[in-house]
Amino acid sequence: MARLSEKFHACLHELSGRYPARRALLLPALHMAQKEIGWLPPDVIGEIAAALEIHPAKVVETASFYTMFNLGPVGRHDVRVCTNVSCSLRGAERILEHCERKLGISAGETTADGRITLHDEECLGACGTAPAMSVDGKYHENLDLLEVDRILEGLH
Repeated sequence: MARLSEKFHACLHELSGRYPARRALLLPALHMAQKEIGWLPPDVIGEIAAALEIHPAKVVETASFYTMFNLGPVGRHDVRVCTNVSCSLRGAERILEHCERKLGISAGETTADGRITLHDEECLGACGTAPAMSVDGKYHENLDLLEVDRILEGLH
């Protein structure tokens, strides 16, 4: 049984004219599927593979390489704290530890109420405005612990 919508398949078909090979649609397909479902469960991976006429292992290979794709269930809010060099030098570990204490979870886990999934992100590309974190795709930069508290308390 298909889990992805007719809209997903119509968009994939519409995009196919822009790409030289069906496999080239893999990243857009993964983004669209995750936006629709929230994560990429095995049956959705299989559906994407069938739609693109590639082996499911190729889909998993790609989805597991990029940190923006979720291969497990996630909370309603996706919080990613950058811990790369620039952010680390400006206190990212302290921010991540603060988030873990405040939320009662470790990086890679979801709060018991399913509200927030916390990630330790390798790099958000915001080195000039470190430390940074992404919340549901929106960047928050030049962070301090008070600002982190304000952001987390605003997530319902």
